[in-house]
Amino acid sequence: MNHEICASLNNPRSPTHQSRVLGVRVDDISRDVIVDRICDTAVNEGRLLVLNVNVHMLMLAREHHWLRRFLDDADVVFCDGAGVQLASLLLTGTRPHRSTPPEWAGTATQRLAGCGRSIYWLGGRPDAIERAAHNFEAMHGARTAGWQHGFFDQRPGSADNQALVEHINRTAPDVLFVNMGMPLQEFWLYHHWPLLNVKVAVAAGALVDHAAGRVRRPPRWVANLGLEWAVRLAVEPKRLWRRYLIGLPRFGAVLLREIVLRRETAPVMPLSKATSPSSTKLQ
Repeated sequence: MNHEICASLNNPRSPTHQSRVLGVRVDDISRDVIVDRICDTAVNEGRLLVLNVNVHMLMLAREHHWLRRFLDDADVVFCDGAGVQLASLLLTGTRPHRSTPPEWAGTATQRLAGCGRSIYWLGGRPDAIERAAHNFEAMHGARTAGWQHGFFDQRPGSADNQALVEHINRTAPDVLFVNMGMPLQEFWLYHHWPLLNVKVAVAAGALVDHAAGRVRRPPRWVANLGLEWAVRLAVEPKRLWRRYLIGLPRFGAVLLREIVLRRETAPVMPLSKATSPSSTKLQ
């Protein structure tokens, strides 16, 4: 065990600024601080629930009260999309840091390995989840406590879910990566997070496909231009066409309506008496 790495994780971190974008919580938190929070909690006491918000999640959370409440109750809710950054800038004047699990999960896993911590992988295709676990263990060193693909009865209270929770608790991982996609992964965590003997849970989305080598991330400049959605749509059109070709125009309409509404309802500042035309006299 690397005691220097573990000792460096005991420093308290600065608080994170929170804002609300279209009624949904978004934290302004960098990828480095996310990694710090994950590793701090895995090494020390406490629990940490890490969720993320992209445009798809913004629209889902506007429709589902349980999802908004779950986001509010989480420990970290990071921005995972240029659309959320734009909406935040237009509505709140702040531009939160943007990151995505494939960018920092390897760094977190490597630091966890230095402290002797373990990871459990949940979700994804049967061939992908096993390959992802093996690849991360080979590349970053963290021990794999176990894995379970996403093809099981995910209904709360099902026999599959009960067996899964028992297996996770028996293997006692420090970090759980949940890779079911939105909103299935959040729904699963909403019902099972209180039952888990896990210090950290991360709603990791497509991390399993990246870790397994099934999907490659586009260059950073593509994401900086807000075009990563187009690359993902080109790679997986059958799965993502509805989210992007229907969801993005809906998001644009909701955002525009919110901007117009705020301008119409903004209070008009009265002119001061000293500068009002009626109080000005010609000399």
